[in-house]
Amino acid sequence: MTIEVTELDPWQDGAEWDRYVERSDGTNPFFRADAIRLQAQDTGTTPHLLVGYKGQEAVGLFPLFEFTRGPITGVFSPAPQSWSCYLGPALLNVDKLKQRKADRRIKRFLEGCFAWLDTAVSPLYTRIVAAEFDDVRPFVWNEFDVEPSYTYVVDLASAGRSEDDLLDRFSSDARSNIRNADEDDYVIEEGDTDDVERIVEQVAARYENQGRAFHLSPAFARSLHRVLPDGSIRPYVCRVDGEFVGGILVVESETTRYRWQGGVKPDADVNIAINDLLDWHVMRDGLRAELERYDLVGAGVPSINRYKAKFNPRLVTNYVITSGAFGFDVAVDRYRKYR
Repeated sequence: MTIEVTELDPWQDGAEWDRYVERSDGTNPFFRADAIRLQAQDTGTTPHLLVGYKGQEAVGLFPLFEFTRGPITGVFSPAPQSWSCYLGPALLNVDKLKQRKADRRIKRFLEGCFAWLDTAVSPLYTRIVAAEFDDVRPFVWNEFDVEPSYTYVVDLASAGRSEDDLLDRFSSDARSNIRNADEDDYVIEEGDTDDVERIVEQVAARYENQGRAFHLSPAFARSLHRVLPDGSIRPYVCRVDGEFVGGILVVESETTRYRWQGGVKPDADVNIAINDLLDWHVMRDGLRAELERYDLVGAGVPSINRYKAKFNPRLVTNYVITSGAFGFDVAVDRYRKYR
């Protein structure tokens, strides 16, 4: 049986889309219809929610964002310059299939998406980041360019559900920073929507000091925290003497916590390792909630890698998939700066 690819409307069909999102192991809160709508509004793009059906059964999801300026159209997932967590394709009801049937289903689903794209949009440029989606062969077979990207993942489940076991795997300096910190000197807690904005503003200031572009707006992050289900966006904050000194915005799925934003070098001159303590509390609470992983979201910057590697993560491969006109990303970047 063939797989039919259909587009759902993110406004009219949001509830149906979210039901599929909740049943897929390869999704996160950024897949939800409310988050898709916010990403489209924030980036000036048109969202397309593709669903692959085998008969009446949904077997694949592919959220896409169409960016058009004049005669030029590009398609992205996640949205261009959005700073969102992973999107790309996701599968449903594949785990129990034998390899041959799984391969065939993935191939047919993606080729159905490619055919829809060619007919409905015909983009000059396509850019997809595929994470938690391992089989990118159909992209290669259809002449997309596929390049590896990397992230670090701490396996919480393999720690035996023991906080001591998890902590013992860290580097000696991380263990010392966590164990020797005087709990009377700081408070780490899950904050509120105002703290979401504080974390984003702190990251933006850090980027500005380094002369680097940062497109994530505090208003977008606040909106995500407000509209997504409780616990989807968790602002972990560290306070000293009641004052905010640092934070990490955590995105949480059914199995994984993602270190989305924050954890930058703090300005405060305090005698504690703020980020070590923040990351530890995020992991510890994830362990207590019986989550499986803490994705540190990125392993491509050597100076930052040195910090992330102290938690003894494993290296995981993602994929950046592109096709079409070279330089289109530059045009998108200029548009975002103008906005």
